[in-house]
Amino acid sequence: MKRYIVVFIIILTGLILFSCKREQPKEERAVQRINPYTNESVFEEVKKKLQANPADADLWYHLADLYDRSGMYNEAIEAFKKVVELKPDMGYAYFKMGTAYNRIDKPEKAVKSFKKAIQLMPDYAVAHNNLAIAYGKLGNTSEEINALKKAIKLRPRYGVARYNLGIAYLKKGERAAAKREYNLLRQIDEGLASELQKKLEEDSGTGK
Repeated sequence: MKRYIVVFIIILTGLILFSCKREQPKEERAVQRINPYTNESVFEEVKKKLQANPADADLWYHLADLYDRSGMYNEAIEAFKKVVELKPDMGYAYFKMGTAYNRIDKPEKAVKSFKKAIQLMPDYAVAHNNLAIAYGKLGNTSEEINALKKAIKLRPRYGVARYNLGIAYLKKGERAAAKREYNLLRQIDEGLASELQKKLEEDSGTGK
């Protein structure tokens, strides 16, 4: 009987160890899917190239993008600053810089970056939407609404901007306008429309 118990324990231990070894790579693969730039060698490779070519705006942009994708927004901003110093007409670098400023809750600087991006890329609807987000963080609802209207004028089926506009109207107490955006959003994105409907119901419950 003791022999069977010993054998059972050995088998059970082996199964546990095998299970642990088998599950571990899943976590690593999941991390790689979420952030493909976890490997420090990628950063080092770009930095090494920059040492040889410090005036290469594209390399600086690559480094900034790596920082941004890794959630290192302060570092990304500094690298984007270098990009626009070398290439002042690179509107997308200003856009990415503004988005990074939004993520670290520096909306004043985000507004400046987005305005510069829009000056260089006036037809880029996403820049107008993100500018609106920065205005919203500053409590400037009127400018938030204006920026969102511009985004939608450029891209009438821009669901995220329509949702944001509905929320902005609610903040300003313009429930009828928010309901209008909800009705339009239903034809574009049912998921976002459902979220906006919940906000409308919550707003109705507050007695506004």
